[in-house]
Order: sequence, then structure tokens, then C-alpha cells
Amino acid sequence: MEQAWETKFEGVTVAMNACYDTDGEVDLAATKRLTRFLVDKGVQGLYVGGGTGEGLMQSVEERQRVLEAVAEENRGRLTLIAHVGAMNTRDSVALARHADTAGADAVSAIPPYYYSYSEQAVTRHWQAVMDGTSLPFIIYYIPASTGFHMSAAYLKELCQQEQLMGMKVTSFSTYELQQFKAAGGERFMVFNGPDQQYLAGRVMGASGGIGGTYGAMPELFVEIERCYRDNQMQEAQRWQVIVNDIITDMRALGLFGSLKALMRLRGVDCGEPRLPLPPLDPADRPAVLSVHDKIMRAVAACGKSAPVL
Repeated sequence: MEQAWETKFEGVTVAMNACYDTDGEVDLAATKRLTRFLVDKGVQGLYVGGGTGEGLMQSVEERQRVLEAVAEENRGRLTLIAHVGAMNTRDSVALARHADTAGADAVSAIPPYYYSYSEQAVTRHWQAVMDGTSLPFIIYYIPASTGFHMSAAYLKELCQQEQLMGMKVTSFSTYELQQFKAAGGERFMVFNGPDQQYLAGRVMGASGGIGGTYGAMPELFVEIERCYRDNQMQEAQRWQVIVNDIITDMRALGLFGSLKALMRLRGVDCGEPRLPLPPLDPADRPAVLSVHDKIMRAVAACGKSAPVL
């Protein structure tokens, strides 16, 4: 198994958008354009088929074709994580087995959802995923969406499985993130989930972050990471505040619709979100243009002192 986890997966990993054509079908050409766009931005990795990637809205076959397109275009340049979470174990295992042959560097999965599952049931589900692949496994912990809450003691039990590499922690508690890191041990990697606290997560022990809004402004998250690594903490904080201001604007407009609109303005048309996720309200287009302008002014200042926008 890969031993250099810390260097291979550390830093900014973009949770990629799903790309659809005008008929709402998976658009593999656009998926490849998005991959090229991100490869050129200095990020560390790509996370395919997660929440931003609308993986849970797609069939197993669609998810497999998307991962293949990303891997083909990426050609090993960025670390590639395949999210294989599904409502049932059979689909998750099928996706994990496919990821193993498609060129992924790791697999990740939420717990099974909708029905109320015990820790034992979730453990069996994740173990089946790990048994289906030789790749390292990353838990995707997002209790607000799945309803499944983990304790540090439960994680400690899971970490007896050496294939468990780390955990994406999508909760607005860096205390919880730090406790998971402590429970997992020195080599266990935690990844910050909420984009608004990328820097806070890094300070509290995260090896990096995995996030969806990164796609619209990858340069800004790379800048936060650069400042953090250079111990320029005041500058890193200023950049995080700029990012948070942009995310606040996006959330006010509807996150999925505004993110797709911003990607289009950045030169990659990813289509519209798959229903029932709402598209951008046409009346909000001027506001999205304003957010795009804010992003591009910040991007132009990267490598300099953080601007006041």
C-alpha cells in the first residue's frame, strides 16, 4: 500500500462539479475541460463524485464514466480520489472496484443514508468497500446530510483497519476535527470539509481540505495554503476572509446554481445542476457577475498582499 500519504494527499483538493449537456446527460467532454482547467491551477488533487459532483444523483454507470474521463484527462498529474458512497453496499462496492482499475489513488464514501443505521451496520458497509479495492480509504463524514454521527472512540476502533487512510470532516467544529485526528493517530489524515474554515482546519491538524467552492476560485485556496505553509498566518487569515465573503454571496444566490454559473464565467460550461437541485434564478445573473468580478480581482492579487474587496 502507498506509504507517502502525507505528501501525496496534503493540500488543496477540489471537489469537482458534475458536468451535464443541454439534455441533462453526463457531459464527458466538459468533464475533461474542467479537469484541464483545474490541473493548470496548482491544486493538489481532485475529488470525483461527491456532493458537488452530484454523485448520489447519478447512476453507477454514469459515475464510472465520469471517473474514467477525469482519469484519462488527468494522466496522473493530480491526486485522484473517487467518492464511491451510495445508498446500498452493492453499488458502493461496484464503484470501489471500478475506481481500483480506473486510475484513482484512493476511494472515499459517506455512510449509507436515509435509513437509521447502527455503527455495526456502517462498519460492515465500509469494510465491504475496503474489501472491494486495494486503494486507501477515506471516510466522508457529513452528519448534517447523512444523519450518522461518529464518536472519537468509534473512529479509534475503525482505525484498526490499516487500509483506512483518513477522514473528510464536514462539520463546523474544528474541535471535532482535532479530536478525530487525535483518535486516528499520527499517520491518520483528516481533511477539512467546510470551505469557510479551510485555514482553521489546517491550524487544528487537517492535512488539507476537500471542497466544492474551490472550483470557482482554486487560486484563492492555493494562496491560503501557500501562506499557511510559509507561516504567513496573518496573510492566510486575510485570504480566508476574502474567500468567506465570496462564499457568503454564493450561498445567498443558491450554492449549486451560482457555482455552475461561476464555472461558466471562468470558461468551463458544466451545464445546470441535475433536478431537483435548483438552477440559478435568471434574475440573479447580475449578482453572479458581481461575484465573478470579485473573484477575478482577488485572483489578480494572488502572490501579493491580500486585497480589500
